[in-house]
Amino acid sequence: MLISNMIQKHIMLSPSQVKDFVSEATKCDFDVDIYYNRYVVDAKSILGVFGLDLTQPLTVEYNGFNQEFENYLSELAVAV
Repeated sequence: MLISNMIQKHIMLSPSQVKDFVSEATKCDFDVDIYYNRYVVDAKSILGVFGLDLTQPLTVEYNGFNQEFENYLSELAVAV
């Protein structure tokens, strides 16, 4: 039985931050998803991220560790 240790962080992104967010996610050697409601996209896809509702808190979900990515997400973090 596989038990997932998925990490979830809640963030807010402005359109001007999307490029940097995708760039940081791309540096990770593990899958990173970002979603709002039912819409889940690959966080390494700039078009996918722009397709989300950027006026709402987004959930980033991943199963790995990258200190730079953790630091970057902490700058975008919001409470939900």
